[in-house]
Parts: sequence; structure tokens; C-alpha cells
Amino acid sequence: MKILLIEDDTPTAAMLYEVLTAQYYTVELAADGQNGLALATSCNFDLILLDLLIPKLDGINLCRQLRAQGVQKPILLLTAKDQSADVVKGLDAGADDYVTKPYDISELLARIRALLRRGQTELAPAVLMWENLCVNPVSAQVTYEGKLISLTPKEYGLLGLFLRHPRRVFSRSEIIDRLWSIDTTPSEGTVTNLIKDLRQKLKAAGMSADLLETVYGLGYRLKTPPKTTETKTVLSGEQRGERHKLAEVEKEKRQTALASVNKVIERYKDTFAQRVILFEQVEQALQLGELQPELRQRANDEAHKLAGTLGSFGYETGSQLAQAIEHLLMGDKPLGSKEGSQLSKLVTQLKETLSKPTTPVTTGQLEKLNHIPLVLVINDESFSNQLKAEAASWGVQIEVAANWAIAQQKISQSPQAVLLNFNGQEPIENGLTLVQKLKEQLPNAPILVIAEQDNLRERVAAARLGVQRYLHKPVAITEVFEALTQVLPQSQVPQAKVMVLDDDPVALELLSNLLRPWGLRVKTLQDSQKFWEMLVVTKPDLLVIDLEMPTYSGIDLCHVVRQDPKWGNLPILVVTAHTDLESIQQVFAAGADDFIGKPVVGPELVTRVISRIDRSRLQQELKTLGRRIGS
Repeated sequence: MKILLIEDDTPTAAMLYEVLTAQYYTVELAADGQNGLALATSCNFDLILLDLLIPKLDGINLCRQLRAQGVQKPILLLTAKDQSADVVKGLDAGADDYVTKPYDISELLARIRALLRRGQTELAPAVLMWENLCVNPVSAQVTYEGKLISLTPKEYGLLGLFLRHPRRVFSRSEIIDRLWSIDTTPSEGTVTNLIKDLRQKLKAAGMSADLLETVYGLGYRLKTPPKTTETKTVLSGEQRGERHKLAEVEKEKRQTALASVNKVIERYKDTFAQRVILFEQVEQALQLGELQPELRQRANDEAHKLAGTLGSFGYETGSQLAQAIEHLLMGDKPLGSKEGSQLSKLVTQLKETLSKPTTPVTTGQLEKLNHIPLVLVINDESFSNQLKAEAASWGVQIEVAANWAIAQQKISQSPQAVLLNFNGQEPIENGLTLVQKLKEQLPNAPILVIAEQDNLRERVAAARLGVQRYLHKPVAITEVFEALTQVLPQSQVPQAKVMVLDDDPVALELLSNLLRPWGLRVKTLQDSQKFWEMLVVTKPDLLVIDLEMPTYSGIDLCHVVRQDPKWGNLPILVVTAHTDLESIQQVFAAGADDFIGKPVVGPELVTRVISRIDRSRLQQELKTLGRRIGS
């Protein structure tokens, strides 16, 4: 895939060039709008990455001219302006999406992949397949029958080009135009050698069928894949090794995400102490009897922001102290010496708390944010250890409970599935009783059982209790994991947009970093006065709104959304530091679907957001089905 990058800032352009080429994209650079326009109209690009403020011809006018001249390739704006008006102008001019600087590289790459898929076809698959050959554009990995194939960037680009255009013939000159930049144009013989090298590598990986066919006098095209025999269910030792390699890649991704979150913590750790200065100013004004309403309100707003932020950065005590300061300053009640003494004590404690180092996010905490299904195994130790040894290569986590008492403690971790071994020395009724207890405590988790005997009576009894998979001994480890794979929810994240509104920029960045690793497209807004304009532009699948904000509160905005027929069913999640009964009643009365208390806990936020989006989509599907049936 070929990208035109139009960026006048040399360090930024160099950094983006390295990032994109590392992802196997071919990148052409332009330092101003006029050069970018010339390249975009004379060469074939799959996507245009465009800075908004560039010399000679700015990004908005460049968009207009490109669309006017019939260039319909996706355009992604890069803008340092976080103003709704600029975003609206860019989108109205013909841009498809935008990213605000400073941007998260993972988000930028995700936006690029989404636009490239959209540019091909609305039904373009996220993973490209040909027979047992698989190309994952997200990880830039190529596998054949689960075995990793190492390709050069040009070989990878060539393979992706044909898989994305299965019926098209590409000449050598067209392949050069797609895979090479203008200043490094090779001869057509280079293309011939590239195709030869790709064929050899695929053959060395065990692929007997030829992927490409030569159309004499025209070029090359993708062959129709041969009919494949039924896939083997038992993995060879080599294939299991490749699965382990893929698991290691996922581990590296988690480490990268971990570094990203900790980078945010590191960036802001020294700013919290500076924000306490405002409270000290209030303290001094109280002592002099000169506290002005404006200063009091600013300090109250700052305390509210800190109450919702500090706990997420490892300062749980600091969050509680900030909330106490907020309660002390809110309202119009005059503050006297007693309140001044309380404020002084709270500020001293808060400064002491913030002088301590922050607590970095650990790998264990981060794994909760990655969708690795947790399976509770109630079984003997020997068999369970075998399952744990193979779990990583199957993309699951295993928690073991040797008996029901231990299982009771493990259930609090909310496993996505339970595997129960029926003890052959005990009556079958004992096992069925455990199944019934599990269904009561985990009504949505699939239950699998391993029984000593295989007879219809026991199968029917288990089925009536909701058992989803019934295995009987002897059972292989592979069989167990294949059964788990069938019943566990798919690990695909919902391709959805979430709009987050909070007057605290630190809270906005934290919420974004928690949601984006799940593939959610997050739009953030700090100014509640621009809410409606951003809502119309973004068209989110879910809203996350802070309860207390200047000018317009979360309650106000909930009412506004529910008044409009177009947004009446949009899921709304309210984030609030006030979880008392009266506040929560107001939240639901205003039309919110759910709430989450501050400080925000990452796994809880992710679970609430994704479940609400899934529920909303299911309701829409049911309504559509109902209309079809009715018609």
C-alpha cells in the first residue's frame, strides 16, 4: 500500500516515514501543498496523510482541490488545532478523518488501516486469506498453515497488493508505481525478480500451489485458490511452536501498550504538585479574609478534576483528599477559620501524598485490559498443569481450583468459561449440583464438563442444566482447547467510535489510553460548550460524559441528547466522583444508561463500554429484523 505524506515539519515527517515504512507501507514525501497536489494528481496512492498547516497551499484548500479534480482516495488530516471549527472545515473540504497532534502512533496506524479498508470496499476483510495463506495487516505477519513466513517489505507489499485486488491484472510498471517511491524507481526486471523471490519463499514454507499466474503481454494476477481439504484439528509440534511465537508477538504488543500507559503517568507525575498551588492560594486568601468567588470556583473545579484523576495514576489517597477539598469549597456557604483549618490540613496531606513516587502499571494489570479469556478449571492438579502449559499458545488464561472451596474464591475473577471435571468416584449427581451452583453465580459463562462415562442419561441431565460442551475420558489436551475455542466469545474488538467529554485534559488522555488498545476510535472533547457540534461531526456509538463540568453539566447534556430523535437511543456512560444515591438517581433520570465511579478502574471501564456497545448493536439488529418480518 502506498501513502502520500504531506508534512512540512522535517522531524515529524522523518519520524512518520520510519514508522510507516516499518509497517511495510511505501511512503512518498511532500513538504508543501503545491508539491503534494502535483504528486496526488499524477501518481496512484492508496491514502493521503495531510498536515493541516502547510506552506504554499494549506490542507483545507488542498483537500478541496483534490476532490474537485476527482481524486477520491482517503485523506487523513493531521492537525495541531483541537478546535471543532477546524475539524468541520477539514471534513467539509473532503477529508475522511482526522487525528489531533500530539497523537498516539498506535491510534494513527489504526486510523490508517481503517481508511485503507474503507477505500477498498466496505466488506474488505481485516485479514487477507488465500487457501491456508494468511496476511494480517495489523501485525504485518504472514503465515501459512500457522507457520510464520519472513518476507521483505517489498515482498509483503507485493503479496498484499494481489490479495486486495484478486481479479485485477497488474503490469510491471503498475507494480513499480504501487511499491516504489518516485526517486527510487527500479527497472521492470526488478519486478520479475521480486515475484520470483516471493514464489520461492511461499514454496519453502510448504505452499505447493502457485499464488500468482502470468498473463502474457499484460502482467500478473492472483490465481483462484485450489479447493482445500478439511483442516486437521490436531496440531503438530511445529505448529504449536508457531502458535507460541504468535503468543510472544502478542506479549510484545502488551509490553508496548504498557510502555504507552506508563509514559502518560511519567509525563504528568510532576504536574499534580503544581496544581496544588491553587489550593494554597485559597488557604492564604482565607487567612487574610480576601477569598474571592472566582478563586474559590477555580479551586473547586481543580479539586474535582484531581479527585477523578489521581486515583487512576496510583494516588488513591490523593483522590480522596481532593474530593474532601472539593466538598469543602463547593456551594456559596461562607468559609471561616474552621474551614480554613480543615483546608490547610487537607492540602498538607495532599502535598505529602503527591511527594511520593507514582505506581507504574504492571504487566498483570495490563493483561486485564487485553482480551485474553480467563478459564476456571475445577480439576485435579496434574491435568490442570498440562492445560496451563498449553494455554498461552491457544490465547487463553487458566486459573485452577482443586476443589469447590477454592473455586468459590476464583469465581470473583469473573472467568469467561468454566471447565469442570466430574470425579468418577463420586455420584454423577454431585457433579450436576456443582454445575447448578456455577450457573447461579456465573449465568453467562459457558460450562464444559469432562465425564468418566459417555451415556445419554448423563448428557441429557447436563444439557438441561445448560452445559455447552460435554467431553468424556480419555480426552486429549487439544480436544479441550478446541472445545473452549468454540464456546469462548470471539476476541475481536468492536469497530466503534466513543466520544469522551471531560473538562480535565489529564482525565481525557487517561480514558483514551484505556480504550484505544481495544481498537475503539476515541474522540475527546474538553469544552462542553462545543459538545453538540462535535457530536454531530463524530457520530459516536457511545458517549462517556463527566458529571460535573463548567457551563453545562453531564446531566444537562444527557437531557439534550435524549430530546433529539436521532440520538434518543445513543448509549451514555456517565463518569462521576459522586456515587451517592441522590446523584446516581439524577444520572439515570436524565437518561444515562450506566455510570462508573471515579477514580476510574481500567478493566471496569472497558467492560462497561464494550458491553453497552454490543447491547446497543444487538437491539438495532433486532429492530431491523422485526421490521423485515413485519414487512
